[in-house]
Amino acid sequence: MLPTPVVAAVLAPLVLWRMYSRIRRLTTRQRSKTWRHRTTLVFFPLLIVILAVVSIKTNPFALAGLAAGLPVGAVLGRIAIGKTRFEQVGADFFFTPHAPIGLAVALLFMGRMAWRAYEYYMLGSFAHHEFVSSPLTLVIFGVLAGYYTSFAFGLLSWRKRTAPAVTNP
Repeated sequence: MLPTPVVAAVLAPLVLWRMYSRIRRLTTRQRSKTWRHRTTLVFFPLLIVILAVVSIKTNPFALAGLAAGLPVGAVLGRIAIGKTRFEQVGADFFFTPHAPIGLAVALLFMGRMAWRAYEYYMLGSFAHHEFVSSPLTLVIFGVLAGYYTSFAFGLLSWRKRTAPAVTNP
């Protein structure tokens, strides 16, 4: 197995690049792709169910944290969709997300993951091995999952409302 500093040196640039690309996507105009929105609507609920099942076995308070974070994130996603700028250029659909809410949710989650990584590397791999046993981590993940699920649903609803009706001859 690779030593911890080597793993950290390899993973750090990847994590920083993903953080940069995520923040960039939250602040710029994007092409709306229905496959991406649908994938979000499948991925996050599936991840929520998996985390709920695992957290029931490890710490029921963590499950309560997840349940508390989901509606908060859903409300934030609904507010963000209401403040998102939508455009249709020809047959293409674009949207510019409301940056402050998306950035706050993403940075909250990234901050928690950075703290968990700090705990892992500074306190050793055996001190904090259960990701889903932390209620705070699952509250924050619930906010993230609720936000992205709600936002993706709003984007698909917008696409459905603005898509030209297909008529059969």
